[in-house]
Amino acid sequence: MPSYVRAGALPPKRHIQFRRPDGGLYAEELLSTQGFESLYSLLYHLRPPTATIDVRAWDRRQPALSPNEPLRNRHFKTAQIATPGDAISSRTPVLGNADITIAIAQFTQAAPYFYRNVRGDELLFVHRGSGTLETPLGNLDYRAHDYLVIPVGTTYKVQPAEPTRMLVYETSGPVQIPRKYRNDFGQLAEHAPYYERDFRAPVLQNPIAERGEFEIRVSGKERNAIYTVANHPCDVVGWDGYCYPYAFNVDEFAPITGKLHQPPPAHATFEAPGAAFCAFVPRLFDYHPLAIPVPYNHSSVDCDEVLYYVSGNFMSRRGVEEGSITLHTAGAPHGPQPGTVEESLGKKSTDEIAVMVDTFGPLQIAKAATECEDAEYYRSWLEAPAKT
Repeated sequence: MPSYVRAGALPPKRHIQFRRPDGGLYAEELLSTQGFESLYSLLYHLRPPTATIDVRAWDRRQPALSPNEPLRNRHFKTAQIATPGDAISSRTPVLGNADITIAIAQFTQAAPYFYRNVRGDELLFVHRGSGTLETPLGNLDYRAHDYLVIPVGTTYKVQPAEPTRMLVYETSGPVQIPRKYRNDFGQLAEHAPYYERDFRAPVLQNPIAERGEFEIRVSGKERNAIYTVANHPCDVVGWDGYCYPYAFNVDEFAPITGKLHQPPPAHATFEAPGAAFCAFVPRLFDYHPLAIPVPYNHSSVDCDEVLYYVSGNFMSRRGVEEGSITLHTAGAPHGPQPGTVEESLGKKSTDEIAVMVDTFGPLQIAKAATECEDAEYYRSWLEAPAKT
């Protein structure tokens, strides 16, 4: 949850002289969003971050996406996806539209370069693994079940401490806390399922004063480039503001429950242009004596629903596994599979963890998804013939 943070050495006012011990000026940088009209931070570098030695092409082609035709519910066993590489080069898109790209990244090595997405915010969900997100604003350690929110324009590198698998959402705009959870002052309200203490900001490190050749790969809006800069990006002595990467672990999410089954918006975590994110975590079931714990049948007539299965017993859904993605498309009803309603009756809680995004533009499908598709998934709601 972005709130004001200050770290390291700062001048008493912004945009004034701030000198190094040798008498030279620190280089002030404004990291801003939405044309200076939204969140921003001020960073103070040992030397200018603008010192560029070379710019060359980066042939980073996005895979072709195909419409969901014929329109149907689908299941992709993405545990089979394992593209070699680092946190960036291993990203394998599976679904996407103009608002969002959904990809799988599985990696064991750190990239020898930094990365900067200038299209929109990124939301990374850590399925497995641990490590560190290194940025000019400091280091942000990550662990399993973390969401990492990375503002547009942030320069970063992922250093895994162990094999890491991430679900990657690349958005077209800001990733924000839902407005319904915030009061008029931006503070999280009492009814919110998380609190400011649950969010972790980066920890500023000692500035790296190295000079040489440092690679930053820049991507966004169909434009890509590889920059070689003369000063290490992490040479920041201090910063303050509201724009910075942060982490939230879904194990800290306090689910909203009720007497009867709660709809998906009760599990909302974040929102972005054309997308709404939810988290389903271990929780008590509904307490009406005749309550049906599993979701009711429903049609998402104006959005595509993408559920990523993390761990636990997915009570309403048979045949899914860890790493499965189900796409329940707008206009195609879905709900509990045969037999699961009766099996759920009387159960008091669930141990499942899954994360979801609803997209309000139709999603298209990448080849990597079709190659791991359970092609018969849409038939999984058929009841088995009665035994004679």
